[in-house]
Amino acid sequence: MYAFVSLISAWAIPIMIVFIPLYAAYRKVPVYESFVDGAKEGFDTAIKIIPHLVGMMVAISVFRASGAMDLLIGWMRPFFESIGVPTEVLPLAILRPITGAGSLAFTTDLIEQFGPDSMIGRIASTVQGSTDTTLYVITVYFGAIGIRKAGYALKVGLISDLVGFVASIIICFLVFT
Repeated sequence: MYAFVSLISAWAIPIMIVFIPLYAAYRKVPVYESFVDGAKEGFDTAIKIIPHLVGMMVAISVFRASGAMDLLIGWMRPFFESIGVPTEVLPLAILRPITGAGSLAFTTDLIEQFGPDSMIGRIASTVQGSTDTTLYVITVYFGAIGIRKAGYALKVGLISDLVGFVASIIICFLVFT
């Protein structure tokens, strides 16, 4: 199973990098012009989202500095210890939906401390790839296009993050033990 996953991992991105431009050329899409137009639109969007980014960064700082994250982790720790899940990855379950940079820094620390081939390192890496920065996405992208009612998207996004976190743990135990 590990060899199969490694094979897919090694070839997935190179195949997509070659396939997408070839398919676009086949469909007579002006690839370079489309790229340049998209880059222009991306620059305008980047300017629009700066206020939303600042607000999100302040909210993350308050969340961490207030001790709310530590309180949540304290509540979750006994349950995860009882089912044999490494509790070192619990902060990642809270950080990942909030901040990509913060969760990546935490994952990097876990990998440096426990090693990339440890169960903790593998779970942390899998969580990074299987979940998204839901609150960031809603704040920035919905804010950039003027959507104010994001309640359903928030619920679905957070449920998806929870499913991704649990699935990451299950898959890592199935594949690596």
